[in-house]
Amino acid sequence: MSALAGRVAIVTGAGQGVGEGIARRLANAGAAVVVAARRAKTGEPVASSIRDGGGVAECIATDVTSRASVQQTVAATIERFGALHIMVHNAFTGTVPHRLEDVDIAQHWTPMSRTGVWGVLHTGQAAAPHLRQAGARGRFIVLTSPSAVEGSANIPLYSAVKAAERAIVKSLAREWGPDGVTANCLAPVAASPALTNAFAQTPTLRQAMEARTPLGRIGDPERDIGSVALFLAGDDAGFVTGQTIVCDGGAFLGL
Repeated sequence: MSALAGRVAIVTGAGQGVGEGIARRLANAGAAVVVAARRAKTGEPVASSIRDGGGVAECIATDVTSRASVQQTVAATIERFGALHIMVHNAFTGTVPHRLEDVDIAQHWTPMSRTGVWGVLHTGQAAAPHLRQAGARGRFIVLTSPSAVEGSANIPLYSAVKAAERAIVKSLAREWGPDGVTANCLAPVAASPALTNAFAQTPTLRQAMEARTPLGRIGDPERDIGSVALFLAGDDAGFVTGQTIVCDGGAFLGL
């Protein structure tokens, strides 16, 4: 495929899971992809694998909680490839189940808000001038969650962080719209190291999730989630902005 030929994308948290799947899918469509992973130890094997498959990819170690780190990644991308058309913010530090009355700010709020809310702000700010320069090809995509819309009984702060991400993206869709740049959210349920760990800790979780899902399976990061990200990143989504696309096999039907 060459739908994204000549375009440059940064994908945060691309060293594994959904981020890796998206990076691979965009690269397969012809984009030059920066694998922006917190650790080069996880990001470089992904970038190397993409190159081995004939794609164009570079790994840049990136801490999305640091504005300076994100700015450095964007600057390095511009220096290497000359442009930035697509910014995908996926990196996120999750949490453990909690009730509101038991919330510990340092444990339950800070890691999520720094990688989620602040990560959106940092990536959006750093990418903005380059996305505007890309004009109608400029794309900002944030990975959120169905919990941002429907809430959650056992991870209320997670829902709050993901809802804040959606709110920022909606505002950016309005701010950047006159420049032709689109901003959208993608809310996935897909296989990932975090989900694998959750299945190990709660043996009945996989069966419960699959039973709740009309399609009866967990999403594949590249085939299922990456394909929706590819749509949002490409020309066919040029009239789609400020939206949240839920890609979870039908488990959430509330939009």
